[in-house]
Amino acid sequence: MARSRTVTRTAAAMTLLACAACGGPITDMAAKGPVTTRTPSVTTTPTPSPGGGPAQLEATYEQVIKKVLPSIVQITTSQGLGSGIIYDKDGHILTNAHVVGGEEELSVTLATGGKKRTARLLNVFPAGDLAVIKVDNTQGLTPASFGRSSDLKVGQIVLAMGNPLGYSGSVTQGIVSALGRTVSGSGGQGTPSSTIPNAIQTSAPINPGNSGGALVDLTGHVIGIPTLAAVAPELGAAPGIGFAIPSDTATDIASQIVKHGKVVNSHRAALGVQVGTAVDALGSPVGVLVGRLTRGGSADKAGIRTGDVIVSIDGTPTPDATTLTEVLARHQPGDTVKVKLLYPSGRESTIPVTLGELSG
Repeated sequence: MARSRTVTRTAAAMTLLACAACGGPITDMAAKGPVTTRTPSVTTTPTPSPGGGPAQLEATYEQVIKKVLPSIVQITTSQGLGSGIIYDKDGHILTNAHVVGGEEELSVTLATGGKKRTARLLNVFPAGDLAVIKVDNTQGLTPASFGRSSDLKVGQIVLAMGNPLGYSGSVTQGIVSALGRTVSGSGGQGTPSSTIPNAIQTSAPINPGNSGGALVDLTGHVIGIPTLAAVAPELGAAPGIGFAIPSDTATDIASQIVKHGKVVNSHRAALGVQVGTAVDALGSPVGVLVGRLTRGGSADKAGIRTGDVIVSIDGTPTPDATTLTEVLARHQPGDTVKVKLLYPSGRESTIPVTLGELSG
């Protein structure tokens, strides 16, 4: 029998964070009105070489901006501003969940100008920080062309387009700094925290208001949705470190919301638990406290119970809900993982758990 450890259930632990991949309840706002399905264009044209010199590269920038900027919108809510991408000619607009929050009605302004248009929320997928809204006034809409983020390579030049700090139609430039990151955001405007697997790291500046806009390659195709900027706790914002949701993920989720009014296949693994933080006698986190289980979910079937503490998954420590979510985001539904548990009695055990699918 393993050595007993004292676990203190803090007030914060009992908050029961509904973290993304843990399988807690996800905001489910039913779509209103008829939904028309239209698949966005997807192109895999290779990025042109800037070998023609500065003048050629500058001309390429100008062409890309001229092509993509009409597809970018500014989204106004009662709590702030954000960006969005025109998804199709039927008025569907792709953006971040944290941009729209829980608001049912919003205002949209095209980057090219014009009057504000009323938009309504179709649905959100908070776990992946994505949302689709719809405008009824479809006159003059220019849908964006989406590329395949799976074809990206580190070092590619990219442009970020959006409305940072309310400056409509702004463009910044950088490169793809890294691929395959797993990053988490704190949510906002009433939305739960989110975790983004396979995130694109970019040096293109991403400022407040850029969220929900477009990360674009030099062929003028959207390959990501700028979502997060890195923040160092001691230093504040970290310039040149931003993250975008891959276009492959964004278009998959958007197409499901447009067609079904909700996400029917998240492709994300879940344990089926809601958790908080468990700490030892010294106040140090030792794992995540299981506060509620989804009946018939993965954890329930495996014998995990309320009050158990998840210490690690496949040997990776899970000291808090965010870490647990990030670990699960690297898995697929159907994967079997080894979950190390600390029981209320102080006994420890490691059990196999077959992961379920995160609901939309």
